[in-house]
Amino acid sequence: MSSAETSTSPARGRIVWVLLCVGAVLASCGDAGSGDSDALVMYTTVTQETVDAVVAAFQEANPDGEIEVFRAPTGEVTARIAAELRNGELGADILWLTDPLSIQQYEADGLLRQWTPEEAESVPAEYRTETFFGTRILNMVIIAGEGEQVSDWSGLPDLGSVAIPDPSFAGSAFGALAYFALDPAYGLDFYRDLRSNGAVQVNSPGDVVSGVAEGIYRAGMTLDFSARAAIADGSPVQLIWPESGGIAIYSPIAIVDSSGSALAEDFVNLVLSAEGQSAIAATGWQPIRSDVSWEHGGPQVTVNWSRAFDRQEELLDDYRSLFES
Repeated sequence: MSSAETSTSPARGRIVWVLLCVGAVLASCGDAGSGDSDALVMYTTVTQETVDAVVAAFQEANPDGEIEVFRAPTGEVTARIAAELRNGELGADILWLTDPLSIQQYEADGLLRQWTPEEAESVPAEYRTETFFGTRILNMVIIAGEGEQVSDWSGLPDLGSVAIPDPSFAGSAFGALAYFALDPAYGLDFYRDLRSNGAVQVNSPGDVVSGVAEGIYRAGMTLDFSARAAIADGSPVQLIWPESGGIAIYSPIAIVDSSGSALAEDFVNLVLSAEGQSAIAATGWQPIRSDVSWEHGGPQVTVNWSRAFDRQEELLDDYRSLFES
Protein backbone atom coordinates (compact mmCIF):
# COMPACT_ATOMS: atom_id res chain seq x y z
CA MET A 1 0.00 0.00 0.00
CA SER A 2 1.44 3.32 -1.03
CA SER A 3 0.22 5.59 1.71
CA ALA A 4 1.44 8.39 3.89
CA GLU A 5 -0.60 6.91 6.71
CA THR A 6 -0.01 3.23 6.06
CA SER A 7 3.44 3.00 4.52
CA THR A 8 5.10 -0.31 5.25
CA SER A 9 8.71 0.80 5.23
CA PRO A 10 10.70 3.93 6.14
CA ALA A 11 11.69 4.31 2.50
CA ARG A 12 8.10 4.96 1.59
CA GLY A 13 8.11 7.82 4.08
CA ARG A 14 10.34 9.89 1.83
CA ILE A 15 8.90 12.89 0.04
CA VAL A 16 6.90 11.99 -3.05
CA TRP A 17 5.84 14.47 -5.69
CA VAL A 18 2.80 13.66 -7.80
CA LEU A 19 2.09 16.10 -10.59
CA LEU A 20 -1.38 15.95 -12.06
CA CYS A 21 -2.12 18.32 -14.92
CA VAL A 22 -5.61 18.57 -16.28
CA GLY A 23 -6.05 19.51 -19.92
CA ALA A 24 -2.33 20.18 -20.41
CA VAL A 25 0.87 18.24 -20.88
CA LEU A 26 3.17 17.80 -17.88
CA ALA A 27 5.66 20.38 -19.04
CA SER A 28 3.07 23.11 -19.17
CA CYS A 29 2.10 22.95 -15.50
CA GLY A 30 2.38 26.19 -13.53
CA ASP A 31 4.89 26.55 -10.71
CA ALA A 32 3.80 25.84 -7.15
CA GLY A 33 2.45 28.89 -5.43
CA SER A 34 2.24 30.82 -8.69
CA GLY A 35 -1.24 32.04 -7.84
CA ASP A 36 -2.62 31.35 -11.35
CA SER A 37 -6.42 31.40 -11.14
CA ASP A 38 -6.70 28.08 -12.99
CA ALA A 39 -3.98 26.32 -10.96
CA LEU A 40 -4.24 24.56 -7.62
CA VAL A 41 -1.49 23.29 -5.33
CA MET A 42 -2.37 20.82 -2.57
CA TYR A 43 -0.22 19.45 0.25
CA THR A 44 -1.64 16.23 1.66
CA THR A 45 -1.00 13.20 3.84
CA VAL A 46 -3.99 11.32 2.44
CA THR A 47 -3.52 7.94 0.75
CA GLN A 48 -2.62 8.08 -2.92
CA GLU A 49 -5.61 6.07 -4.11
CA THR A 50 -7.99 8.41 -2.30
CA VAL A 51 -6.30 11.53 -3.64
CA ASP A 52 -6.41 10.09 -7.16
CA ALA A 53 -10.10 9.24 -6.89
CA VAL A 54 -11.11 12.69 -5.68
CA VAL A 55 -8.87 14.49 -8.17
CA ALA A 56 -10.37 12.41 -10.99
CA ALA A 57 -13.87 13.46 -9.94
CA PHE A 58 -12.73 17.08 -9.79
CA GLN A 59 -11.13 16.88 -13.22
CA GLU A 60 -14.45 16.04 -14.81
CA ALA A 61 -15.97 19.26 -13.50
CA ASN A 62 -12.87 21.40 -14.12
CA PRO A 63 -11.24 20.18 -17.34
CA ASP A 64 -9.17 23.35 -17.81
CA GLY A 65 -7.61 23.43 -14.35
CA GLU A 66 -4.18 22.31 -13.21
CA ILE A 67 -3.61 20.43 -9.97
CA GLU A 68 -0.23 19.85 -8.36
CA VAL A 69 -0.13 17.48 -5.38
CA PHE A 70 2.62 17.06 -2.83
CA ARG A 71 1.92 13.93 -0.77
CA ALA A 72 4.02 12.72 2.16
CA PRO A 73 3.70 11.56 5.79
CA THR A 74 2.57 14.09 8.38
CA GLY A 75 6.05 14.82 9.69
CA GLU A 76 7.41 15.58 6.22
CA VAL A 77 4.50 17.77 5.19
CA THR A 78 4.86 19.68 8.46
CA ALA A 79 8.59 20.14 7.83
CA ARG A 80 7.96 21.43 4.31
CA ILE A 81 5.39 23.94 5.50
CA ALA A 82 7.71 25.15 8.26
CA ALA A 83 10.57 25.61 5.81
CA GLU A 84 8.41 27.57 3.39
CA LEU A 85 7.06 29.80 6.13
CA ARG A 86 10.61 30.56 7.25
CA ASN A 87 11.38 31.59 3.68
CA GLY A 88 8.38 33.89 3.51
CA GLU A 89 5.36 32.18 1.93
CA LEU A 90 3.47 28.90 1.98
CA GLY A 91 3.34 27.34 -1.49
CA ALA A 92 0.06 25.46 -1.03
CA ASP A 93 -3.50 26.51 -1.78
CA ILE A 94 -5.05 23.57 0.07
CA LEU A 95 -3.98 21.45 3.04
CA TRP A 96 -5.65 18.03 3.28
CA LEU A 97 -4.21 16.32 6.33
CA THR A 98 -4.72 13.22 8.45
CA ASP A 99 -5.86 14.61 11.78
CA PRO A 100 -7.01 17.92 13.31
CA LEU A 101 -3.98 18.15 15.60
CA SER A 102 -1.80 18.45 12.49
CA ILE A 103 -3.71 21.45 11.17
CA GLN A 104 -4.92 23.34 14.24
CA GLN A 105 -1.76 25.37 14.73
CA TYR A 106 -2.07 26.75 11.21
CA GLU A 107 -5.56 27.99 12.14
CA ALA A 108 -4.20 29.52 15.34
CA ASP A 109 -1.50 31.29 13.32
CA GLY A 110 -4.08 32.80 10.97
CA LEU A 111 -2.89 30.87 7.92
CA LEU A 112 -6.25 29.33 6.99
CA ARG A 113 -9.22 30.91 5.24
CA GLN A 114 -12.39 31.41 7.25
CA TRP A 115 -15.33 30.52 5.02
CA THR A 116 -18.38 28.30 4.76
CA PRO A 117 -18.40 25.54 2.11
CA GLU A 118 -21.65 24.76 0.36
CA GLU A 119 -21.73 21.34 2.03
CA ALA A 120 -20.54 22.45 5.47
CA GLU A 121 -23.74 21.38 7.21
CA SER A 122 -23.19 17.81 6.02
CA VAL A 123 -20.11 17.65 8.27
CA PRO A 124 -21.00 16.91 11.92
CA ALA A 125 -20.36 19.93 14.14
CA GLU A 126 -17.67 18.12 16.14
CA TYR A 127 -15.72 17.52 12.93
CA ARG A 128 -15.42 21.10 11.66
CA THR A 129 -14.27 24.57 12.63
CA GLU A 130 -14.55 27.93 10.88
CA THR A 131 -11.49 27.13 8.75
CA PHE A 132 -11.12 23.35 8.41
CA PHE A 133 -13.62 20.60 7.74
CA GLY A 134 -13.60 16.84 8.22
CA THR A 135 -13.51 14.76 5.06
CA ARG A 136 -13.33 11.15 6.32
CA ILE A 137 -12.95 9.18 9.55
CA LEU A 138 -9.88 7.12 10.39
CA ASN A 139 -10.55 4.52 13.07
CA MET A 140 -7.69 3.33 15.25
CA VAL A 141 -8.32 -0.31 16.18
CA ILE A 142 -6.43 -3.40 17.35
CA ILE A 143 -4.73 -5.81 14.99
CA ALA A 144 -3.57 -9.14 16.34
CA GLY A 145 -2.11 -12.40 15.15
CA GLU A 146 -4.42 -15.29 14.53
CA GLY A 147 -5.38 -16.96 17.79
CA GLU A 148 -4.48 -13.99 20.01
CA GLN A 149 -7.14 -13.18 22.60
CA VAL A 150 -7.70 -9.49 23.27
CA SER A 151 -10.98 -7.60 23.22
CA ASP A 152 -10.19 -4.06 24.26
CA TRP A 153 -7.41 -1.49 24.60
CA SER A 154 -6.89 -2.30 28.26
CA GLY A 155 -5.76 -5.81 27.30
CA LEU A 156 -2.89 -4.72 25.04
CA PRO A 157 -0.24 -4.26 27.75
CA ASP A 158 -0.80 -7.85 28.91
CA LEU A 159 0.28 -9.17 25.52
CA GLY A 160 3.79 -7.81 25.99
CA SER A 161 5.06 -7.81 22.42
CA VAL A 162 2.91 -5.01 20.98
CA ALA A 163 3.64 -2.49 18.22
CA ILE A 164 2.44 1.11 18.31
CA PRO A 165 2.87 3.76 15.59
CA ASP A 166 4.97 6.86 16.22
CA PRO A 167 2.79 9.95 16.89
CA SER A 168 5.61 12.16 15.61
CA PHE A 169 5.44 10.41 12.23
CA ALA A 170 1.79 9.47 11.70
CA GLY A 171 -1.06 11.88 12.32
CA SER A 172 -3.47 9.07 13.21
CA ALA A 173 -1.07 7.90 15.93
CA PHE A 174 -0.97 11.47 17.25
CA GLY A 175 -4.76 11.38 17.52
CA ALA A 176 -4.64 8.09 19.42
CA LEU A 177 -2.06 9.54 21.81
CA ALA A 178 -4.36 12.49 22.51
CA TYR A 179 -7.28 10.17 23.23
CA PHE A 180 -5.44 7.92 25.66
CA ALA A 181 -3.48 10.67 27.38
CA LEU A 182 -6.56 12.81 28.04
CA ASP A 183 -8.95 10.02 29.04
CA PRO A 184 -8.81 9.45 32.81
CA ALA A 185 -9.44 5.74 32.30
CA TYR A 186 -6.05 5.46 30.54
CA GLY A 187 -3.78 8.50 30.80
CA LEU A 188 -0.06 8.29 30.11
CA ASP A 189 -0.02 5.24 32.39
CA PHE A 190 -1.47 3.27 29.49
CA TYR A 191 1.65 3.97 27.41
CA ARG A 192 3.85 3.48 30.44
CA ASP A 193 2.37 0.00 30.95
CA LEU A 194 2.79 -0.82 27.27
CA ARG A 195 6.42 0.21 27.36
CA SER A 196 7.29 -1.60 30.57
CA ASN A 197 5.71 -4.81 29.23
CA GLY A 198 7.72 -4.77 26.03
CA ALA A 199 5.81 -2.64 23.52
CA VAL A 200 7.85 -1.32 20.60
CA GLN A 201 7.41 1.90 18.59
CA VAL A 202 7.40 1.63 14.79
CA ASN A 203 6.93 4.37 12.21
CA SER A 204 3.43 3.96 10.85
CA PRO A 205 0.18 2.02 11.24
CA GLY A 206 1.24 0.06 8.15
CA ASP A 207 4.46 -0.98 9.88
CA VAL A 208 2.35 -2.28 12.76
CA VAL A 209 0.39 -4.45 10.33
CA SER A 210 3.55 -5.81 8.73
CA GLY A 211 5.12 -6.63 12.09
CA VAL A 212 2.05 -8.48 13.35
CA ALA A 213 1.62 -10.35 10.06
CA GLU A 214 5.25 -11.48 10.20
CA GLY A 215 4.87 -12.68 13.79
CA ILE A 216 7.29 -10.10 15.20
CA TYR A 217 4.54 -8.69 17.44
CA ARG A 218 1.50 -10.35 18.94
CA ALA A 219 -0.73 -7.31 18.38
CA GLY A 220 -0.71 -3.58 17.85
CA MET A 221 -2.58 -0.36 17.14
CA THR A 222 -3.44 0.37 13.53
CA LEU A 223 -6.13 1.79 11.28
CA ASP A 224 -9.14 -0.29 10.35
CA PHE A 225 -8.32 0.53 6.71
CA SER A 226 -4.87 -1.04 7.05
CA ALA A 227 -6.14 -4.12 8.87
CA ARG A 228 -8.91 -4.77 6.35
CA ALA A 229 -6.47 -4.44 3.46
CA ALA A 230 -4.06 -6.90 5.07
CA ILE A 231 -6.81 -9.44 5.68
CA ALA A 232 -7.99 -9.08 2.09
CA ASP A 233 -4.43 -9.81 0.97
CA GLY A 234 -4.39 -13.01 3.00
CA SER A 235 -2.23 -11.89 5.93
CA PRO A 236 -2.55 -14.08 9.05
CA VAL A 237 -4.02 -11.32 11.20
CA GLN A 238 -7.34 -10.38 12.71
CA LEU A 239 -9.00 -6.99 13.09
CA ILE A 240 -10.33 -6.55 16.61
CA TRP A 241 -12.70 -3.65 17.07
CA PRO A 242 -12.23 -2.60 20.71
CA GLU A 243 -15.30 -3.16 22.86
CA SER A 244 -15.02 0.33 24.29
CA GLY A 245 -14.71 1.80 20.80
CA GLY A 246 -12.35 2.43 17.94
CA ILE A 247 -10.72 5.85 18.16
CA ALA A 248 -12.38 8.07 15.53
CA ILE A 249 -9.99 10.63 14.05
CA TYR A 250 -11.22 13.04 11.41
CA SER A 251 -9.12 14.04 8.42
CA PRO A 252 -9.45 17.82 7.80
CA ILE A 253 -9.18 19.94 4.68
CA ALA A 254 -8.58 23.69 4.60
CA ILE A 255 -7.76 26.51 2.21
CA VAL A 256 -4.64 28.57 2.84
CA ASP A 257 -5.75 32.15 3.41
CA SER A 258 -3.17 33.57 1.00
CA SER A 259 -4.33 31.30 -1.85
CA GLY A 260 -5.03 33.02 -5.14
CA SER A 261 -6.51 29.94 -6.76
CA ALA A 262 -10.04 30.23 -8.09
CA LEU A 263 -10.33 26.44 -7.84
CA ALA A 264 -9.63 26.04 -4.13
CA GLU A 265 -13.19 26.49 -2.87
CA ASP A 266 -14.55 24.36 -5.71
CA PHE A 267 -12.21 21.53 -4.75
CA VAL A 268 -13.22 21.58 -1.08
CA ASN A 269 -16.89 21.70 -2.02
CA LEU A 270 -16.36 18.64 -4.21
CA VAL A 271 -14.61 16.72 -1.42
CA LEU A 272 -17.52 17.39 0.95
CA SER A 273 -20.22 16.64 -1.62
CA ALA A 274 -21.99 13.28 -1.84
CA GLU A 275 -19.99 12.58 -5.01
CA GLY A 276 -16.65 13.28 -3.37
CA GLN A 277 -17.60 11.38 -0.24
CA SER A 278 -18.65 8.37 -2.30
CA ALA A 279 -15.24 8.44 -4.00
CA ILE A 280 -13.55 8.50 -0.58
CA ALA A 281 -15.69 5.60 0.69
CA ALA A 282 -14.90 3.57 -2.43
CA THR A 283 -11.19 3.73 -1.54
CA GLY A 284 -11.77 2.21 1.90
CA TRP A 285 -12.26 5.16 4.26
CA GLN A 286 -15.33 5.98 6.34
CA PRO A 287 -17.00 9.05 4.80
CA ILE A 288 -17.72 12.06 6.99
CA ARG A 289 -21.28 12.26 5.69
CA SER A 290 -23.88 10.01 7.27
CA ASP A 291 -25.88 9.88 4.03
CA VAL A 292 -23.09 8.06 2.16
CA SER A 293 -23.15 4.29 2.53
CA TRP A 294 -20.57 2.69 4.86
CA GLU A 295 -20.77 -0.94 6.00
CA HIS A 296 -17.67 -1.37 8.18
CA GLY A 297 -17.03 -0.43 11.75
CA GLY A 298 -18.22 -0.67 15.33
CA PRO A 299 -18.57 1.56 18.40
CA GLN A 300 -16.46 4.71 18.32
CA VAL A 301 -14.91 7.06 20.84
CA THR A 302 -13.74 10.56 20.00
CA VAL A 303 -10.85 12.72 21.09
CA ASN A 304 -11.41 15.84 23.18
CA TRP A 305 -9.91 17.95 20.42
CA SER A 306 -10.24 21.31 22.17
CA ARG A 307 -8.13 20.06 25.10
CA ALA A 308 -5.71 18.29 22.78
CA PHE A 309 -5.12 21.46 20.73
CA ASP A 310 -3.76 23.24 23.81
CA ARG A 311 -1.46 20.39 24.88
CA GLN A 312 0.12 19.07 21.70
CA GLU A 313 3.77 19.68 22.60
CA GLU A 314 3.22 18.53 26.17
CA LEU A 315 1.64 15.28 25.00
CA LEU A 316 4.45 14.55 22.55
CA ASP A 317 7.12 15.38 25.13
CA ASP A 318 5.49 13.07 27.68
CA TYR A 319 5.26 10.31 25.11
CA ARG A 320 8.87 10.71 24.00
CA SER A 321 10.03 10.47 27.59
CA LEU A 322 8.62 6.94 27.59
CA PHE A 323 9.47 5.63 24.13
CA GLU A 324 12.48 7.60 23.00
CA SER A 325 14.55 7.76 26.16
